[in-house]
Amino acid sequence: MMEPKEKMGRGKIEIKRIENTTNRQVTFCKRRNGLLKKAYELSVLCDAEVALVIFSSRGRLYEYANNSVKGTIERYKKASADNSNSGSISETNAQYYLQEASKLRQQIINLQNSNRNLMGEALSTMSLRDLKQLETRLEKGINKIRSKKNELLYAEIEYMQKREMELHNDNMYLRNKIADNERTQQQQHINMMPSTSTEYEVMPPFDSRNFLQVNLLDPSHHYSLQQQTALQLG
Repeated sequence: MMEPKEKMGRGKIEIKRIENTTNRQVTFCKRRNGLLKKAYELSVLCDAEVALVIFSSRGRLYEYANNSVKGTIERYKKASADNSNSGSISETNAQYYLQEASKLRQQIINLQNSNRNLMGEALSTMSLRDLKQLETRLEKGINKIRSKKNELLYAEIEYMQKREMELHNDNMYLRNKIADNERTQQQQHINMMPSTSTEYEVMPPFDSRNFLQVNLLDPSHHYSLQQQTALQLG
């Protein structure tokens, strides 16, 4: 049979004094740096006032404070003195906060039940008087909702009418502009045409029965009045 493989990974360190001096010093340096880093992160992330004081086994001092070590220690002494003299006050405050918390929990329960009743749930435990009060509340709420809806509808209708009037005015304005442009173009066309003052004599309609062609008449011949008349009539 194959022997089970040993689990790889970081093992747990037994919390006790490390006897080896070198190992103890290495562990102290690592844990000290980690502790200082955690104190810094706590002060920055949580906006906490932190003061850290470390003495090594050789008596060397290491400290960190986001304010000052001395100021934080004085604040600690003052807070300790106040806590020792205010035990009864703390108990009174605790009882007050417990009572307030109980009242708030009861108010939450009442609001939840009221909401369920408004949604038509948990009505079996209500009395006739409570049901009538609930009905009155619902009717008042419905009337307010309808009134608000009508106000919104009237406002929307008024806006649509106003918008329609604006569109009508814009349409009339555009039509007038188009008509003005057409009149201007016609006037420019008339002004560009050449002007003439020659008057043409209105000629009577031509009738071949009354006249002969000019080239058929010989100017060297003399015709009598009767012949001319015959020529015109012929």
